[in-house]
Amino acid sequence: GYIHGETVDVAALTAALDQIHISFAANPTTRRNETYLNGENVEDEIRGMEVSQHVSPVAAVKEVRASLVARQREIGEEKSVVMDGRDIGTVVFPNADLKLFITASDAVRAQRRYDELRAKGETVDYDEILANVRERDRIDSTRAESPLRKAEDAVLVDNSNMTREEQFEYILSLVEKKK
Repeated sequence: GYIHGETVDVAALTAALDQIHISFAANPTTRRNETYLNGENVEDEIRGMEVSQHVSPVAAVKEVRASLVARQREIGEEKSVVMDGRDIGTVVFPNADLKLFITASDAVRAQRRYDELRAKGETVDYDEILANVRERDRIDSTRAESPLRKAEDAVLVDNSNMTREEQFEYILSLVEKKK
């Protein structure tokens, strides 16, 4: 692997970037787009704690950021796209038609992740998840490459106390205003 304890093997990871192919395809069962890594469906794996514990140090690697930004821009050039990520509005698509900075309290985000993992049958610890959420925020907000921050022209949406339906209706109203 590319991670040894807390250390990322930047040279090995950088050398492998050209062999990493990410794509998306609709799953007819879930009716959602799912993520594929070199042709293998990794949707469940990328949402688990193992990935969550390592994603921020990997995402801080300059070469990884550059590779991802290029790939994300290619996707956006192909067609209209809704994309989420911690630097989408500031770095990847600074001229996007509509930018949303969607957030919630760390406790709410941890509870949502906890519920999601439990629903998949995983045995997880809420306090561990909360610590992971806070650490990812800290790392991503302070990294040199594409730090997590709200774009000046992004609409702040704190969904801590909103249902999915309320979020959908609110965001739909913002989209309608842009038309």
